[in-house]
Amino acid sequence: MLIEEGRIKAAFDSGVFVLKLCGDVRLTLCATLDTQAQRLAETPGLRAVMIDLREATNVDSTALGFLAKVAMAVKGQLVHPPTIIADNPDVRKMLDVMGFARFFTLMEAPLQQSSALNDALIELPEEPADEVGLRERILEAHRILMHMNEHNREQFQPLVEMLEAQNTEPQHESP
Repeated sequence: MLIEEGRIKAAFDSGVFVLKLCGDVRLTLCATLDTQAQRLAETPGLRAVMIDLREATNVDSTALGFLAKVAMAVKGQLVHPPTIIADNPDVRKMLDVMGFARFFTLMEAPLQQSSALNDALIELPEEPADEVGLRERILEAHRILMHMNEHNREQFQPLVEMLEAQNTEPQHESP
């Protein structure tokens, strides 16, 4: 079975922002997701956020952490929480276990299909990240996930501690 490389598409129209994740979405796309979360926090006229995972075959924990960051970035700006549309049972189970229902409205299909928004989706370029930047984003994503619920805290505490230790090792100060 061929695994489709992950891609991210986005559109913004009439106050509705759509983020569509396709294929195998992994940590290599976290810089792109982080940028989108930051932009959303500063977007005037934002009324709704929809994250479409129907074409995602896999979403790793780092990418999930940045999806959670999207919800936190727009908290207080929207009348309703952001919506995640996921019809893949494995992806949906992962969202449930990780506590995404507290921060998002989870659906299997959109309430209405907007062909205008689908037509407006443009593929976002993958933003490069150096090794240090990537490690910092992985750490940030997993800290966010840890704060979502106790299960995540237990699950990701060892990884976060390991990454924190790695972040302190190379930075030796000279006298």
